[in-house]
Amino acid sequence: MGCCPALRQPVTPDFQDTKDPLHVTLEKMLGAIDTPTITLRRLLELIGEQGLLFLCALLTIPFLLPVSIPGLSSVFGPAIILIAAGITANRMPWLPRRLARKGFDAEKLKASLQRGLGLVARIERFISPRLKALTASGLPARINGIALIFAALLLMAPFGFVPFSNTLPAYAILLMSIGMSQRDGLVVIAGYLLILASLGYFGALIWLATQAGQGLFGFFSP
Repeated sequence: MGCCPALRQPVTPDFQDTKDPLHVTLEKMLGAIDTPTITLRRLLELIGEQGLLFLCALLTIPFLLPVSIPGLSSVFGPAIILIAAGITANRMPWLPRRLARKGFDAEKLKASLQRGLGLVARIERFISPRLKALTASGLPARINGIALIFAALLLMAPFGFVPFSNTLPAYAILLMSIGMSQRDGLVVIAGYLLILASLGYFGALIWLATQAGQGLFGFFSP
């Protein structure tokens, strides 16, 4: 069957080495975006070989505001899941070509990343190696990778029009990614707490929607 070869062939980004903090890498990346549209593959190349965790952190930045760019979670969410799966399996992730070649309005994306730049820099000032057992390789890394996958699924939940529905899981992924990469277990714990907060928020939304539906049904029923 040869109908969709682009979906079967993986894309491995052409990473370039860098040891800069995430906010410095982000500043350089913003300066390098000079086309009307930009693809996911190009974003991954621009961030350099910071490591898979820094890639996850980068992809959350457009969601740190209460309302994000429409449609972004349907691309960045699966990308985070695939990267987190690579972290969990301790291997290089791959991206389907159609996902990697998906283009976005570069100016809108740059504006969103620019607004998140200061926040990322402030978070990084409080990062230091703590509770290293929570960020160790082996079982802790696998558990944290699974948590990242779950948070990315929450990021993709169909509540994008509701304020903070993308923001809470995005912060969870951001904190866990930075905490794991910098061996800061306390920040990783904060990421887990935000996953729980996301679940509580979504649960409240579903409960309110159910109550509203029941109220409308009772109002119109004889």
